[in-house]
Amino acid sequence: MPLIDHFIEELKYEIPTTRKLLERVPEKDFDWKPHAKSMTMNQLASHIAETFVWVGPIIAQDEMVMDMEQYKPWLAKSTDDLLKSYDAYAAKVMEELQGVSDESLMKTWMLLIDDKPVLQMPRLAALRGFILKHIVHHRGQLTVYLRLRDVPLPQVYGPSADDQGEY
Repeated sequence: MPLIDHFIEELKYEIPTTRKLLERVPEKDFDWKPHAKSMTMNQLASHIAETFVWVGPIIAQDEMVMDMEQYKPWLAKSTDDLLKSYDAYAAKVMEELQGVSDESLMKTWMLLIDDKPVLQMPRLAALRGFILKHIVHHRGQLTVYLRLRDVPLPQVYGPSADDQGEY
């Protein structure tokens, strides 16, 4: 089995799990944040949704240069916009990953921020770390945000205190 197929299988679980959480983000709390140094709920949810846009450059380029002065994060205008965009990003990433060779996945990829190398690793490691683990990390943050706003949490890796249904 090609290596990319293993990664795709992980995404087949994580994509709908993440969507269940994003569905719960209330528009009325888009500007809320738990601390002055924290992102707003909309910034965090939008960041989770847009993380998949980095898959294309990881697959297609040996390095990606980010100019932090030029970078403008995408922000959802509504919960519906958040979900539609997430669905589109997720569908596109599943297409982009089809047929990526093991040889390509083992090639080194580098992320430069303001011309300084911050990540250098095989593409597969970048996909798992910079994309999948990044989403899971921020998804965990979002569960705390939602809990603090008394929003019932869905199951993620088994039942939650709010959702005891089958998993």
